[in-house]
Amino acid sequence: MKSVANLIAFAGVANAFWRMECHSRTGVARLDPLVDPEEISSHGHVIHGGSNFGAVTTYEGLRSSECTSCRVRQDASAYWTPTLNFIHDNGTTELVPQIGGMLAYYLLYGKDIQAFPAGFQMLAGDTRLRNFSGPVPDPEKSLWGPGDKTQHALGQKALGFNCLNYQKDPEPSMYRHFLPDKGYMDANCVDGIRAELFFPSCWDGKSLDSKNHMDHMRYPDLVNDGTCPEGYETRVPSLFYETIWGTDAFKGVSGQFVFGNGDPTGYGYHGDFITGWDVDFLQSAIKTCTNPSGNIVDCPLFDIQTEAEGAKCTFKQPKMLVADNCEGPSDGLCGNVPIQNGPGYASPLAPGNGEKPTGGYTPPAATEAPTSFAPVPTLSYTTPKSAITDKYGGGISVLNVNGGAAEPSEVNAAETPAAVVTSNAAEAPAPTPPPAAEQPEGKIISTSTFTSAGIVYEMAIEEVVQYVTVDAPAAKLRKRHHHHMHRRDREHGLLRY
Repeated sequence: MKSVANLIAFAGVANAFWRMECHSRTGVARLDPLVDPEEISSHGHVIHGGSNFGAVTTYEGLRSSECTSCRVRQDASAYWTPTLNFIHDNGTTELVPQIGGMLAYYLLYGKDIQAFPAGFQMLAGDTRLRNFSGPVPDPEKSLWGPGDKTQHALGQKALGFNCLNYQKDPEPSMYRHFLPDKGYMDANCVDGIRAELFFPSCWDGKSLDSKNHMDHMRYPDLVNDGTCPEGYETRVPSLFYETIWGTDAFKGVSGQFVFGNGDPTGYGYHGDFITGWDVDFLQSAIKTCTNPSGNIVDCPLFDIQTEAEGAKCTFKQPKMLVADNCEGPSDGLCGNVPIQNGPGYASPLAPGNGEKPTGGYTPPAATEAPTSFAPVPTLSYTTPKSAITDKYGGGISVLNVNGGAAEPSEVNAAETPAAVVTSNAAEAPAPTPPPAAEQPEGKIISTSTFTSAGIVYEMAIEEVVQYVTVDAPAAKLRKRHHHHMHRRDREHGLLRY
């Protein structure tokens, strides 16, 4: 006998999105055409997107790229963030393995969303920041006051370092705004760390860039969504970067994780973006690519290439960087970047030895390994809470959109930007989930989606064959349908909004 439970219809409007898959890098290099144009950048970056990337990168140049490392051929945009490195006790430094490249979510929050105009570029995050000025963990969004909604505070909350353990339900996105220390990662983050970054989506409607690459943009008052400030009412797609770093490869190895800009805390994590979309095409995608799955294959406009094809796309390494070894193993961070722990604002980094891209390059001298690091707060591993999804087993909502309470943590919460937040309690062990009930193996026969409070959930119907003993002479074969809600791609932490 077949029985299928009725799906419950929930109120709410889905916020459409698509997930741009950039499984391969175009390169690793000390290049940053936004912050250090025409020069060697101060620190190393992992770079994805269009092949026409270099010390000078223009919209027109990206549009004429021969290829892209992302899956959609029409997207020649450039996406880049700092490298994550592991420094051994003897100073030897190597790039942490990047798992699955990076994902750039195009989240369509707000009304009348406008495509990025030709020449548009922006930066999110502050490379010199080494502190978090708010309470840890974040209060419920419904309790946010004016201090939580300043652009400085919103920018700090736009960072996340998701502790990955695929044997547990996932942590909420942007739950932890700092890089956990290595001891915590070794004990809890058995599948690595997912670095997350939300870009502002409120635009002044006229400027393609600004002096600091940020002033033409503002965050809405809930970071990912909400109300835009006056003068910045034009909504553009909400960009969200996520990169999985295989920190688990260094479990039990003595040393420290440090981002390429010399930041061991994560507070200085940042990212850059230069659009490489045809404006009219992107505007059509905004109107058309609204399948709640978020999968690029569900958008009829996209010309999708294979991962293998994208992996062949690289940019030409500038001559002055040929001797660089940003992937390591090497002595110290690429560019001989000093490690600055904070909590004070880090000193600015000069572009790489002040050299222009026309000259030669001499590798920098080795950097000594750091001897100590500033403490970071402790946040126990936690999973999202949702009264609606708990009835289906919970662990579905990965972004605390409506301000559900996070797990409490005993910390001293500083209220001024100059103070560092440190833990005053011993690190609590990660909670051990109850053993999963044994389920007979089945197969997924269909999926569907529904929304609640602006969050899109996916429900899978699994067909399971069970033999049931009854009073009749022979056992009857039954096919039973189980309903599960889950992320389509757990490894990459697919967001559901």
